[in-house]
Amino acid sequence: MKPDIHPDYHVIKVVMTDGTTYDTRSTWGNPGDTLNLDIDPNTHPAWTGGQQQLLDRGGRVSRFQKKFAGFGFKA
Repeated sequence: MKPDIHPDYHVIKVVMTDGTTYDTRSTWGNPGDTLNLDIDPNTHPAWTGGQQQLLDRGGRVSRFQKKFAGFGFKA
């Protein structure tokens, strides 16, 4: 391997949206920096199972439903 091409890993503090913290190794920032998260697994709908709303004004969902109406798909 070539010398001096790899990023420097160091310990940073990560602060979740609920205030909990943990230390991790990262290439982000400088050693000892604090990374404050705006979105994390505690708040993001992808992890919490939140309700997704489809905003469709005659777009893809409507075309899909129209094209496959006979198959019994419901979006």
